[in-house]
Amino acid sequence: MCPLELPEFGRQALDVLREPLETGDICLSRVSGQARYPANFQFLAAMNPSPTGDINDGRSTPQQVQRYLSRLSGPLLDRIDLQIEVRKPDQYELATSPTGEDSAIEAQALVERAMERQFKRQRKANAELSVAELTEFCKLDEDSFTFLRRAATKLNLSMRVFHRTIKVSRTIADLEEAEHITHRHIAEALGYRALDTLIRQFNTS
Repeated sequence: MCPLELPEFGRQALDVLREPLETGDICLSRVSGQARYPANFQFLAAMNPSPTGDINDGRSTPQQVQRYLSRLSGPLLDRIDLQIEVRKPDQYELATSPTGEDSAIEAQALVERAMERQFKRQRKANAELSVAELTEFCKLDEDSFTFLRRAATKLNLSMRVFHRTIKVSRTIADLEEAEHITHRHIAEALGYRALDTLIRQFNTS
């Protein structure tokens, strides 16, 4: 596990991840020829919202925050499907022991059932669906498609994010054991673009 925050890596080094994140393999080119190797992995990263750690601490100007965030290229962010903001606790309290059933066991069972649904339906995970397969396995009714298209236009989403949002919506529906993707599933999937929202905020301020 690497202790560095995501923007602390060089932009060029981060952009090398774009190909394996998209295709699941990586191509190395040399004078003698090319070689392609499998590189299918799950990418997890963390970062603070500003170079000083807290975006509201008054120690960074909007321009400094913008430079910090711009270390992450748009094409790389397009390939990160789930961007979650972890908010600062409202009150200063000591951690307490969790109560009730073990949520990790429940979550694992939920995920396993969702994966079973995916492989039964299409013989692969939702993330592996091609764009052509979306119309067959991730059908949207007219209301849901209109909502997604309007949101994509308003948020200026790339086509890659547009298609990936449909896949995430299908996964959310599978976790709920729902047969069809609904307006609510799409809205939740769009909500998992926290970093995009933060960058957009500073680009328009």
